[in-house]
Amino acid sequence: MANVAVIGAQWGDEGKGKIVDWLAERADMVVRFQGGHNAGHTLVVGENVYKLSLLPSGIVRGTPSFIGNGVVLDPWALKDEIARLGAQGVVATPETLLIADTCALILPFHRDLDGLREDASGAGKIGTTRRGIGPAYEDKVGRRAIRVCDLAHLDDLGPQLDRLTAHHDALRAGFGEPPIDRARLIEELREIAGFVLPFAKPVWRDLNAARSAGKRILFEGAQGVLLDVDHGTYPFVTSSNTIAGAAAGGSGLGPSAVGFVLGIAKAYTTRVGSGPFPTELENETGERLGVRGHEFGTVTGRKRRCGWFDAVLVRQAAAVGGITGIALTKIDVLDGFETVSICTGYKLRGETLDYFPAHAADQALVEPIYETMEGWQETTAGARSWADLPAQAIKYIRRIEELIRCPVTLVSTSPQRADTILVRDPFSD
Repeated sequence: MANVAVIGAQWGDEGKGKIVDWLAERADMVVRFQGGHNAGHTLVVGENVYKLSLLPSGIVRGTPSFIGNGVVLDPWALKDEIARLGAQGVVATPETLLIADTCALILPFHRDLDGLREDASGAGKIGTTRRGIGPAYEDKVGRRAIRVCDLAHLDDLGPQLDRLTAHHDALRAGFGEPPIDRARLIEELREIAGFVLPFAKPVWRDLNAARSAGKRILFEGAQGVLLDVDHGTYPFVTSSNTIAGAAAGGSGLGPSAVGFVLGIAKAYTTRVGSGPFPTELENETGERLGVRGHEFGTVTGRKRRCGWFDAVLVRQAAAVGGITGIALTKIDVLDGFETVSICTGYKLRGETLDYFPAHAADQALVEPIYETMEGWQETTAGARSWADLPAQAIKYIRRIEELIRCPVTLVSTSPQRADTILVRDPFSD
């Protein structure tokens, strides 16, 4: 049976949490492999709503959940999230939650730097979550990060702190901030170490053993392909690779372990924060999509920008992201529209493009070419079989498949866990 990787096929916020939760019932373990607590995955189970940022979505079902080495970990955010979910009856133990001992840590001065940079950037603001994700990845690549395994060796941290403070103290001075208080940092790390270390494991070993035993592994991505640091709308991107290939390096399993790649895409398009958005609707229709779709960021609470489905971007995301099939979410938000539109190409300086150009100046100038279809007045909300969908909704889905050159394998018709139509089983491929 195949393992399955779930990634976002747009700018994040596509509904990955619900789909991972739905698939987790049939998986033996769930693995987060990149990003940090800038992720926002909302799970609706009956009357209960669970909001996850750092923890894998499988934790709600009690499915063994892993935080892979590709994640940057804020240990204090981890403690808070575990406590918050515990109050909702979801208990994380070292048996159900395993954290790679090689994860780089997000530290208080990373959050400081993230905010200082954003505030000083003026018109160049990227729209980060200000949670220190980018600065933590910079330290990881710069080979000066403090990692989870270092929490067990704090008395030996001197040389690493020398490298870290040499870099950050200069940056802080430029913003008029005092140098890092090393003694206070060590004390804070000592206080949190006892909480984190029981979860710390050589995750790569456990995952490889599970794979050898034929276990089903579900890889849970964060953000979306259009936010990938290499393939997204740079510089308005996240600080990690969000494509399916990152699941191999970010978990400690080889690329052959990834299996079926399920890309999640809304039946329309949204984006949080700054950056290009060709199909954005700054009108009554865009407002209607936002209100009906409850489009507010899980992490930031910021209002999402809304627009029509962009087949060009999703086709590009499917190609570079390695996507095998699409899970189309929030089809019910389009119920009642007289017509629905799909972007099929762009105009740029008189030329027709079938891809999204790389340069920000060109991205800002592209004009969407729309194909408009008849909408449907019947409801799709709560549909659990293909036969329950209106004929026009099926035509819309089929047209999306043609344009993105990728099959739709799942359709989500509400935030509820069970309101999902299975067209093709990812675990059987």
